[in-house]
Amino acid sequence: MSNDLPTRKIIHVDMDAFYASVEQLDNPELRGKPIAVGGGGKRGVISAASYEARKFGVRSAMSGRLAEKLCPDLIFVRTNFDRYKEVSSQIRKIFHDYTDLVEPLSLDEAYLDVTENKIGMPSASIIAQQIRQRIFEETGLTASAGISINKFVAKVASDYNKPNGQKTVNPEDVLQFLEDLDIRKFYGVGKVTAEKMYQKGIFTGKDLKAKSLEYLSEHFGKSGSYYYHIVRGIHNSEVKPNRIRKSLAAERTFSENLSSEIFMLEKLEHIAEEVSRRLSKSNVAGKTVTLKIKYSDFTLQTRSKTLPYFISDKTIILETAKDLLYQEKLNNSVRLLGISMSNLNTDTSKKDDSKASVVDKKKTVSVQLKFEF
Repeated sequence: MSNDLPTRKIIHVDMDAFYASVEQLDNPELRGKPIAVGGGGKRGVISAASYEARKFGVRSAMSGRLAEKLCPDLIFVRTNFDRYKEVSSQIRKIFHDYTDLVEPLSLDEAYLDVTENKIGMPSASIIAQQIRQRIFEETGLTASAGISINKFVAKVASDYNKPNGQKTVNPEDVLQFLEDLDIRKFYGVGKVTAEKMYQKGIFTGKDLKAKSLEYLSEHFGKSGSYYYHIVRGIHNSEVKPNRIRKSLAAERTFSENLSSEIFMLEKLEHIAEEVSRRLSKSNVAGKTVTLKIKYSDFTLQTRSKTLPYFISDKTIILETAKDLLYQEKLNNSVRLLGISMSNLNTDTSKKDDSKASVVDKKKTVSVQLKFEF
């Protein structure tokens, strides 16, 4: 039996319809009703939808207009991020009662490494049950969890028994679990990539596993190596308590489409000011400025420029964004503009997780079966 893979006990906790659930918790009259957080007005975009709304096909990132067509009784609620952060902080305190190896992905989800834990519990599944129970008792909200040997499998598993459920993928079941998985369920495979895989006869993990590293690299570039390894259960990224910020951004959706660059300059100034404020608050600076443009037909375009020095000043950010705006002619009227800063001075050179444990392709990858999950 091969010991190529470090066998960890990883839990991925994902709150159920978090923003919407907090709103329903705080406003009893909203409970049991289809609600959307954000998305109000002519141009609003939904941040979250309750499970009652999801039954009608309402989803996050959907326009409020479309959501209302799908669900005429939909109730729109304004976002309240201060409240969501407050509840998120409560939940993270619960996590830290079990382990200090907690890696938040957002306000509503996190990875926990409980291989060694503060309560001396050998079963990661029981720890996940206890955490979910405490979250419910202390916040009134439900959470789902996935438990397995690495972050990738745990994250996929957390979506299986939503809402208010959990799924454990034991070490001996990992390879079969991944082979049976619909390719759309693979974390990191988006809609466009899934369609491309379908065209090449890849519908399940088993189909993906049948493709060589050379084939996947040829057709999917750098991501090919990632796909090759994850379908074999190889994902050695550790749970990092202090995740290094890779980028920082701000954007605005406009109430009316903008058809001229001149009308966009004032908007860009406000966005640049917000980006600068966030950089200052996080005490970081960046070299790469990216301008995001979403057109009225919802097509998306990005334009980037990397400077030879780190910046955080609003004026320089704005001037760089202006250069990018005038870089080429607009394709259509514009409904959204955004500015992001990347290549931050917090970045460190890191090896690709997928390359951290490259095994002989002829070997059969297996894991220790004595772990109690």
